[in-house]
Amino acid sequence: MNTQIYHSLVKVWVNGPVGIIELAQPEKFNCLSTESFLLIDVALRKFEHESSGVRSILIQSQGKHFCTGADLNEVKALRKSPERLHHFFRTAHDVLCNLEASPLPVVIACQGLCLAGGLELVLAGDIVFADVAARFGDQHAAFGFVPGWGGSQRLSRVVGLRRAMDLMLAARWIDSTIALEWGLVNYVCEPGTLHDAALNYCRTLATRSRTGIGTMKHLARRGADKGLLNGLRFEEDIASGLVLGQDVEEGLKAFEQRRKPSFKS
Repeated sequence: MNTQIYHSLVKVWVNGPVGIIELAQPEKFNCLSTESFLLIDVALRKFEHESSGVRSILIQSQGKHFCTGADLNEVKALRKSPERLHHFFRTAHDVLCNLEASPLPVVIACQGLCLAGGLELVLAGDIVFADVAARFGDQHAAFGFVPGWGGSQRLSRVVGLRRAMDLMLAARWIDSTIALEWGLVNYVCEPGTLHDAALNYCRTLATRSRTGIGTMKHLARRGADKGLLNGLRFEEDIASGLVLGQDVEEGLKAFEQRRKPSFKS
């Protein structure tokens, strides 16, 4: 399946079982626009189709910085039309929710600055790698804005309410060490190793059951809003059905035969 998209804003291609989405405006700090989000969504839909062969997704960016937020030229233009401005926010929300809901694991690799809308993109991923020199922050308060792409809701769920309030209200930045301590990122990489480390991780995820990975994402994200007791029942209902599937049958055979499983889903 030809999934290559070489656009001036976003580049998309497949590397083995890994679908790669790369922000491609380093001269503008990889700022995000409505068009950028639509391109990301198109790539996501292509990758999710089983014929693509993609089993995990890596989002990365070109240049020194991951992303410093929204395209402010677009924001300034849209302030003249409240209806179009609402569409701008709705588009971003929809795409970030689609990343969260995707049955494919979404890994994000961050270098340099990851601020405001860039941070909101990171919050919608499943696993985050950071270069040791990366810095993270919510810049909205410094310029009279508020988070508009889910940051006010997702940040506290990831790092806790007090830490989220600190980042949002003070508009301060944190380094990769603190981001790791707070659970904002999963791995911190030495200089020059970020993208290879994230890609290798994606390849590892690609060896897992596609059905199992997608189900775990669904359970974790949907169950978090149900309360513990309802979440446990939710897991029980889904897990009991999954055990009857072909991937579990293959997993059991592989365990008994002391080999690596070869999943079909």
